[in-house]
Amino acid sequence: MRITGFRALTTVQDWGRPVGDANGVHAGGVLRMPIVVVETDEGVTGVGLGSHVEAETVFAAIEGEDPRGVTALYDRMLRRTFKAGHAGAVFGTIGGFDTALWDIKAQLAGEPLWRLLGGRDRRVPAYASGLDIALADDELAELYRTYAGHGLRAAKLKGGLDIDRDRRRLGLVRDVLAEAGATRPGLMLDVNENWTRKQAVRHVAELEQTFDLTWIEEPVRRWDVDGHAAVGRGVRASIATGENLTGLEQHRPLIAAGAVDVVQTAAGWGITHFLRVAALAHAHDLPISPIGTTPIGLIHAATAVPNHLVAELQDLRPPVGMTLSHEIGDGAFILGEEPGLGIHLDEAAIAAVGHRLPDPSSGGSHIRPDRAGFHLLPASGNGHRTAVEA
Repeated sequence: MRITGFRALTTVQDWGRPVGDANGVHAGGVLRMPIVVVETDEGVTGVGLGSHVEAETVFAAIEGEDPRGVTALYDRMLRRTFKAGHAGAVFGTIGGFDTALWDIKAQLAGEPLWRLLGGRDRRVPAYASGLDIALADDELAELYRTYAGHGLRAAKLKGGLDIDRDRRRLGLVRDVLAEAGATRPGLMLDVNENWTRKQAVRHVAELEQTFDLTWIEEPVRRWDVDGHAAVGRGVRASIATGENLTGLEQHRPLIAAGAVDVVQTAAGWGITHFLRVAALAHAHDLPISPIGTTPIGLIHAATAVPNHLVAELQDLRPPVGMTLSHEIGDGAFILGEEPGLGIHLDEAAIAAVGHRLPDPSSGGSHIRPDRAGFHLLPASGNGHRTAVEA
């Protein structure tokens, strides 16, 4: 069997409401979702979610190869791009191809990927994550009631701009989860690299007068090892970070310095990356947690590592034109028995939403504000859009 080609598709994740974080909001709630479909000479295809940046260059590393040699092909893709750099979006392209290759390998084995990788339990615990910073209080409560209806008893809110607003919103979600039966709801706050070290400690310490936060996520810039360690010493909550780190070389300094308590990896970086980071984290007795809008590849892989903690569950609906074989129930992803990843594409439906793809230049959480992290005072009542600058 040989790899013969690939198709690059782009669909959308339609949230049906504004979504975003401390950096910005996608007002229309429609986000691009790049997909790669890897083709073989025997008609078996694999699906991966990632980037399309430098796709032709990356694909040249695996064209004509046997797709079953996934981890060796992953390293070939890294070597093919090492001069120009394989971080950022290019790493996402490698991750997309990697995920598609694992999909093919599991299909050929006639097993779901979770079983091929050595998983025993197809139930993967999850927490709710609504990218919810733009929602009014009543909308926020209703959203998390929906999550709670699927058995989720832990939630991660977006915040970091307004202490009073964060306190009020955390309280609302805590009460919603408690009403649904959570004896002690799990609460996390994600600020998406929006603070300095001292801002982080002051903000979280004040919130901790009211809440027992499970973790604070990305309190400072992703590469700030000393900053993460300083925040960790100053607050009770665990420090979670890593979703924007690409490669073991970026995770290693944080882990070695004891600057992270919950190691995260993003779905777009691929399955092989997740497995390697999970092993590194396990060697330091740290848990790992997958991140992403559609993290299905990492959910399969999570069943096979000893240190998986919990997985992020964002939108309850899949991207347009995509059907997934897993279910959501009892506070978990419940993976299916279908060979491979269990992803099916309706390419006609994907083509039909082409006119809805957002303009890459439009605003949103992917653009860091000019004065991010430089706030003399927190914003007042408008924390999801602006901050008072120094």
